[in-house]
Amino acid sequence: MIAVDSSILIEILVGAAQAEAAEDALRSALSLGPVLVCDVVVAEVCSSLRDGDQSMQTLEDMGIRFSEVERKSAIRAGEMQRRYRARGGARQRTAPDFIVGAHALLQCSALITRDAGFFRDYFKGLKVIVPKAS
Repeated sequence: MIAVDSSILIEILVGAAQAEAAEDALRSALSLGPVLVCDVVVAEVCSSLRDGDQSMQTLEDMGIRFSEVERKSAIRAGEMQRRYRARGGARQRTAPDFIVGAHALLQCSALITRDAGFFRDYFKGLKVIVPKAS
């Protein structure tokens, strides 16, 4: 199972300049097995687009499944956010970023994202897939 970050889905849904690379990465992930979004990603996608229900239907039509964040992932997210702040991290990173990373690490096998540095730094062992233009 591979998780996908909201920024990738928003690129695809709004037809951003990098959408083709994001679509290629998503297609490749879907060919390997289930692709999942967690609660936070659903909320971020729906807040970025006009119609939340329609957005969810579009994700389902794309073959993307919903996966609730488990307690162990929520706990890990909080631990990593505490570490971030202890290291002097600015308020730029909030709980949702850490929840997405913990969900991908503990409930999936990889994460498709453009924010590789952050996720690799705080979620050691998480396979990060960064869409690349072909």
